[in-house]
Amino acid sequence: MNKEFRLKTKEEDFLNISSFGLENIKSSLCIIFVHGFKGFKDWGFFPHAAKHFADKGFFVLSFNFSHNGVDDEGIDFNRLDKFAKNTVSLEVSELVQVINAYKNGFFSNEVNGKIGLVGHSRGGAVTLLSGLIEKVDAYVVWASAAKLDRYTDRQKKEWKKQGFVEVLNSRTNQMMRMNVEALEDVEANKDSSLSIEKAVKSLDKPLLILHGTEDLTVPITEGEQIYNWSDKSITQFEKLATCGHTFDIVHPFEGSNTKFDLVISKTEEFLSKVFKV
Repeated sequence: MNKEFRLKTKEEDFLNISSFGLENIKSSLCIIFVHGFKGFKDWGFFPHAAKHFADKGFFVLSFNFSHNGVDDEGIDFNRLDKFAKNTVSLEVSELVQVINAYKNGFFSNEVNGKIGLVGHSRGGAVTLLSGLIEKVDAYVVWASAAKLDRYTDRQKKEWKKQGFVEVLNSRTNQMMRMNVEALEDVEANKDSSLSIEKAVKSLDKPLLILHGTEDLTVPITEGEQIYNWSDKSITQFEKLATCGHTFDIVHPFEGSNTKFDLVISKTEEFLSKVFKV
């Protein structure tokens, strides 16, 4: 059974959350999918992956960050005003609030209590960073970023001078503005709450890193960096040959493929082993 939820955050925003396999909420662990930059919960592979894991007996949550740029319909980037104001710290806060909402009975008074996070791209970084605030039981990152400061000095100087920067969404051909607060957030917190190195080194729960060797958006060297920081006794790193950043999945979704099927099977195998499903 699937059900839609709407969670009000402490920042006075609302998170639209899709649940899958609600009948499994008491008997099975909760998987929370975390989308990345210029992503959303209904993009490409997310609904397919959520349905797959629900069919396998898991309870699954997939949600939109409040400032990801899509409206309540969740399919078009028509809230670029909110996208402009987004920060990574806000996304970390919102993920933690979803985790706590599950633990505190927002979705059901009776829950299994075990949680596995699955984050893609910047969502992988947010997944790891959330562990500095609220621990869960397992972490999976697909094509995760290992650094948030991805800008040259020249770009940052211009960003600060203008007060914003614009990035192109190649799928929609929209120019998407990011206010300087996004940069200031990263610079102010890169050694503390937004230090991915610190977050990974603090993890004491199993971690799976999946990264494509042909990823041009987030190079596989970033997956290698995350692995280098990790506790090798509880970390599994899989390099996926010939895979790009989205594992050849497009939006609108046109079906899975052997590359993404491998991502799903590796993730399922890992979570089943961790939780002895």
